[in-house]
Amino acid sequence: MDPIISDAAQHHAADLLAKGWCLIPDALPSATVEALDADLAETFAQTPFGQGGFYGTTTKRFGRLLIRSAHAASLVQHRLILDIVERVLSPWCECIQLNTTQAIAVHPGAAAQLPHRDQDMWRGPVGEVEYLVNVMWPLNRFTTANGATMIWPNSHGAGALAAEPNQAPFAAEMAPGAALLFLGSTLHGAGANRTNEVRRGLVVGYALGWLKPHENQWLAYPPEVARTFAPDLAALVGYRQHRPNLGGYEGQCPSVLLGDHAGEPLGAVDALRPDQEAMVAAHDRDRCAAP
Repeated sequence: MDPIISDAAQHHAADLLAKGWCLIPDALPSATVEALDADLAETFAQTPFGQGGFYGTTTKRFGRLLIRSAHAASLVQHRLILDIVERVLSPWCECIQLNTTQAIAVHPGAAAQLPHRDQDMWRGPVGEVEYLVNVMWPLNRFTTANGATMIWPNSHGAGALAAEPNQAPFAAEMAPGAALLFLGSTLHGAGANRTNEVRRGLVVGYALGWLKPHENQWLAYPPEVARTFAPDLAALVGYRQHRPNLGGYEGQCPSVLLGDHAGEPLGAVDALRPDQEAMVAAHDRDRCAAP
């Protein structure tokens, strides 16, 4: 790990855990974001508006960004972002996973979204575990007027147990190339768009590796697609096991589907944590020593 990246990741991770959010102003060159925006323009145009009060009838959303633009991987695999996320989530998992990639276009006249916490998609304990980290990447400038993401500071962690947040929200104004990180326990929501422009952005989310992801990654990127990914990207979208023995295929790591496996029966292979391997080894020694 580059020591500069490592030091920056440590700083941003501490900031994220302390406040529930952090902003990295120049995470990517604006040219990369502009190219990604151009790649997604046709899909934005073709996508219908959402249905329901939460997704919004004046907002468009679509996923599967890794097959829609070659530039999407530079967001999903951003080294500094991944290092921050791993530092934040590693106390509760063996490895992280991609939870979602979603493009969002908030059109003129859109009302403010219901304030919410993304961790509520899972019915786990609140205030004890962080389940995910989201990253909002603006495709055009986010302003208070056009619906920039609203963040309630210090509403995260144990603060999620409070009936009401103790601080007023702020609009996360930022330019393309910036990255806004916020915890799954942080109260947030899209702001109202009171302008004549469409506010476009991307959410890339990372979750604990043992959770069911928001976007079904194995349908979004089936083996014939995932074979074209670099191994570490394929692993991030779910083609690896989470110890112990979670997310396997025929008792083996699902990465076997990215090779020359032709569907023949496979023998199950242990995928255990070191402490569990030690327990199994001790059990075997005791069994062999028994008269």
